[in-house]
Amino acid sequence: MIIVPEKEIGGLVTREAAFDAVESVFAAMASGDAYNFPVIREAIGHVDALYGFKGGFDKAGMSLGLKAGGYWPNNLDTKGIINHQSTVFLFDPDTGQVSAMVGGNLLTALRTAAASSVSIKHLARKDAKVLGMIGAGHQAKFQLRTALEHRDFEKVIGWNLHPEMLPNLEEVAAEAGLPFEAVELSGMTEADVIITITSSFDATMMGDHVAPGTHVACMGTDTKGKQEVGVDLIAKATLFADEIAQSISIGECQHAIADGSIKEADITPIGAVINGTHTGRMSDDEITLFDGTGVGLQDLAVASAAVVLAKAQGKAIEVEL
Repeated sequence: MIIVPEKEIGGLVTREAAFDAVESVFAAMASGDAYNFPVIREAIGHVDALYGFKGGFDKAGMSLGLKAGGYWPNNLDTKGIINHQSTVFLFDPDTGQVSAMVGGNLLTALRTAAASSVSIKHLARKDAKVLGMIGAGHQAKFQLRTALEHRDFEKVIGWNLHPEMLPNLEEVAAEAGLPFEAVELSGMTEADVIITITSSFDATMMGDHVAPGTHVACMGTDTKGKQEVGVDLIAKATLFADEIAQSISIGECQHAIADGSIKEADITPIGAVINGTHTGRMSDDEITLFDGTGVGLQDLAVASAAVVLAKAQGKAIEVEL
């Protein structure tokens, strides 16, 4: 079995490698070559932690496995470690033997950021110049860095429930040589692309905060009850998702499904756009929305890439089972 420790991931998996892995696995999902297993996510009744499993099988990439982990909200304050903790386990599809254990913390951040950027590549207007950010926490910096590498944005605007965190976004914008402006939610109408990345259980951004022609990537809702944007926005947007089953059960679309504003058939897998079986954006005035719930196959794809790179660079630890 190969072990790739968390401390090695940063030197192995680039943002570009994560982007390529996620784009490929979304395409495989849409073509029927890969599928996710049902998600298990539970409050364990200890230190307010959420723990669970995401897994799947990608026949095209021959990746089989799961990610185990979750969210420990007190870690940073009490332990000095990040709140999201996870590990990816890969198995040999031919034998069922465990083949690798890979640190999943940085990989989760990279694959989540890659997913929103894949949606921007395939759904945002080609002339998009202003990038809006809703949320300014740890993951927001990954989202912003990756998005700025894949489109020639000219300005970044941002809003956060706690404005004192907005310097996180300003720092990343400055790294890219771009101006940053803090705005009210009503100011998001200036954005051509908006990424939402919060842990909110109450909608903040509504339909009238989004201008015609905008692409919205909703990346924070991955649990039943969470909600970042209003149902009115969901109802008027053209909808895409990493996986429809998760979108309607634990993703941003769960609330619009529950109140009857949309139907499951209104949502298209992003992989269909990647594969060319769906047109994607139909006009410059259309609002497109990507519901990025985070699927197990994303984790397996980036973890598999990490294993290949670790072997090539002599950073893989091999142990006998």
